[in-house]
Amino acid sequence: MYKELAVALGLGAVVALVFLKKRKSVLKAQDGWWGVGACPQVPEDDSIHPFKVETTSEEIEDLHRRLDQTRSFPSLEDSQFNYGFNSKYLEKVVSYWRNDFNWRKQVDKLNKYPHFKTKIEGIDIHYVHVKPNNLAEGTRAVPLMMVHGWPGSFYEFYGIIPLLTEPSSPDDITFEVICPSIPGYGFSEAPRKKGFDTVCAAHIFNKLMKRLGFNQYYVQGGDWGSLITTNMAQLEPNAVKGLHINFAPPGQAGLLMVLSILFGRRFPKLFGFTEHDLKRLFPTMEKLVVDALRETGYMHIQSTKPDTAGRGLNDSPVGLAAYILEKFSTWTHPEFKNLEDGGLERKYSLDDLLTNVMIYWTSRCIISSMRFYKENFGRGLNQPHAKLPVYVPTGVASFPNEVMHSPKLWVTQKYHKLKTYTPMARGGHFAAMEEPQLLAEDVQNFVKIVEKRKKK
Repeated sequence: MYKELAVALGLGAVVALVFLKKRKSVLKAQDGWWGVGACPQVPEDDSIHPFKVETTSEEIEDLHRRLDQTRSFPSLEDSQFNYGFNSKYLEKVVSYWRNDFNWRKQVDKLNKYPHFKTKIEGIDIHYVHVKPNNLAEGTRAVPLMMVHGWPGSFYEFYGIIPLLTEPSSPDDITFEVICPSIPGYGFSEAPRKKGFDTVCAAHIFNKLMKRLGFNQYYVQGGDWGSLITTNMAQLEPNAVKGLHINFAPPGQAGLLMVLSILFGRRFPKLFGFTEHDLKRLFPTMEKLVVDALRETGYMHIQSTKPDTAGRGLNDSPVGLAAYILEKFSTWTHPEFKNLEDGGLERKYSLDDLLTNVMIYWTSRCIISSMRFYKENFGRGLNQPHAKLPVYVPTGVASFPNEVMHSPKLWVTQKYHKLKTYTPMARGGHFAAMEEPQLLAEDVQNFVKIVEKRKKK
């Protein structure tokens, strides 16, 4: 009892000192030029053009030829997905891709929502823009930008879009949803200059929302999308009305975080730790260090020499599929690596998984998407945005099988106006694609609180 009281008093003093020293700071970003050559000395064309995903017989024939000529290699006995994508199951995926997958049908599905492109800072920015069809008279839709990550795409949001733009309950908020492709991903043009990181992407996406006529808006993201939307809130705290994320990796290890790691297992209530927090955080060396090292080999490659590995993936559709879909296995549930099929079809259809792969294949964006890691991690982990808190109202959906877990205490060290922190019932890293209903409900709940339509 006395030990807990002493620790609590000490922590209280530390927290008070920390917050007294904090002053609100706004992240700064300068306009860039990411196109070819020097920035022209004329105003940028700010027009918006409709865009349509297209394919050709030649594109499909080239894909089939490469699939037919793939060279298989056997996996080790009893290795499942522990060495990466299992070769036996990969043969099934390739066979389905070659003989049953209908890319033209999926292109039609992609085009069921309106696509657009507009040039910002020298590069074409692609986005999907979905407005509600049956908006009640006298009401306005709430603008919401949703940002994907790697190795995902705007397609991750196709299951959640109708839940947000056409809600079933009259008490729910109706959203107008904008889903951009990060520059260098999908159908957004890749930067031609070095240095394009999440802050640069955030600056461009804030410009996009203003170009669309929104003075205030909400943003939501997972993976890279969570960092980009966080940066959007840091850059434009008056424009970003609320921030919702489903990926909140641990930030810089401040004193309170260190103390919670040292004493949290023994005094969980003191730090607000739940049973799930304890399960994900302890023993610390195994859960926060060893497990991270096991699953971040790709990150080291992409943060150092992305073009080398990327060149092979750009040439081989089978290699590309194995590289991408292995993440959809392990990042959805860590135990899926012990299954022969990686558990992929337990949560997703092959059509949806291969559609995401095809967006990377047809746009030839795998190398530029991998470069995003080098641009962000190549400068070190002590960038200005990493040190700055977020003062915009924030909601966090904490999915139990997320790659990295942050308890509520850690989240509040970065996000100072945390309105909601929801331990989700199920789900992993690709929440919008895996559990669209759960994510939509949490977004609704968060925005209702910020809009004061619901008490916290």
